[in-house]
Amino acid sequence: MYTVVSGQPQKLSHHFTLPKIISALFIVLAAIWLSVSYSVEQGLLLLVGAALGITLYHASFGFTSAWRNFILEGRGRGLRVQMLMLAIAVLLFFPTLSLGEVFGHPVNGSLAPLSLSVIIGAFMFGIGMQLAGGCASGVLFTLGGGNARMLLVLAFFVLGGFVSTAHASFWANMPALKPVSLVKTLGAPLGILVSLMLFAIIASVTVIIEKRRHGALEQEKPTAHKGLQRFFRGPWPMVWGGIALALLNYLTLVISGKPWSIAGAFPIWGAKISSALGVDVASWQFWQNPGNAKNLSSSIFSNVTSVMDFGIIAGAMLAAGLAGRFAFKFRMPVGSACAAVIGGLLLGYGARVGFGCNIGAYFSGIASGSLHGWLWVVAAFFGNTAGVYLRPVFYKNPQTAPQIKSC
Repeated sequence: MYTVVSGQPQKLSHHFTLPKIISALFIVLAAIWLSVSYSVEQGLLLLVGAALGITLYHASFGFTSAWRNFILEGRGRGLRVQMLMLAIAVLLFFPTLSLGEVFGHPVNGSLAPLSLSVIIGAFMFGIGMQLAGGCASGVLFTLGGGNARMLLVLAFFVLGGFVSTAHASFWANMPALKPVSLVKTLGAPLGILVSLMLFAIIASVTVIIEKRRHGALEQEKPTAHKGLQRFFRGPWPMVWGGIALALLNYLTLVISGKPWSIAGAFPIWGAKISSALGVDVASWQFWQNPGNAKNLSSSIFSNVTSVMDFGIIAGAMLAAGLAGRFAFKFRMPVGSACAAVIGGLLLGYGARVGFGCNIGAYFSGIASGSLHGWLWVVAAFFGNTAGVYLRPVFYKNPQTAPQIKSC
């Protein structure tokens, strides 16, 4: 395999080829094994997770960076693409959720109470996004792309989520209103109209602010790759990523009966590790809930979210190998390591008490018509604002600190 550097063809190093082989083999063999050992749906969901990982990596699709760029620079391209993604998702989700089934299988949206815990958890998660340099999806796919710093973030993301389960009763007693679904209260057609109007307003505000500050809207950077080469090696236009994520989230709903989520798997991982170390996790109130008890006692490979998370990592590794950019490095300054630890804890704890992360609460919540998704995004945006201005505490030069564009 070759690339061109200064006009001369150069053979790519074997360390770009190896991740492609390993990740491709894992994806294929794991999908077959899951289909045989658990269900065809589990095998398909691993493939969907891999497609999500490829999309996130190649499109450099931003949540953390999109919000940071808007907060600091008034650049709103990332937010506008998020609104496009949500608009497509709503058009797909609302009619299906109003029917309550697809191909004869029941489907349910991502709904949660309008709780004070959503506000607090989302605010914590927002700070964690900026300190860690990534969100839930970003941590997984940048790890798959070779960013070893995200191993540290992920470890404390898992720990934070697990610790939060010990305080479940405290957060459950927070003031709360019952879940509100636009699909049920307004009906699918009117709910879609209201949602599209909100997306249009947000996108318009970003356009006005960006033009006032910069005179013109930010444009997509040109790339040397064209056609199929660009599809396989990237980078993709961010719009491609937004469209693909909406379609893949809907495919997740069709296959599994529920929307895409990420962070819900991490408390399970933490509980299983703690149980293996002798901690009596099963006696905790949170893990005595029938659904949580089943997750604790069952194989991790029977858990939809866990399987898709593994797929995201493998898909991102494959994409990085195809792009010739996979590089596993673990060196980091002390400040960066501290930010990774604190940010990871805030991400894990905040996601659990806030009823989801940027995917489960924001993306899937709003796509499901749940008002808690809108409450979450407002609180998380304020958290991101606080996190942006906390970055100098940990980084001597925040502009050169870990800024994962694709997260």
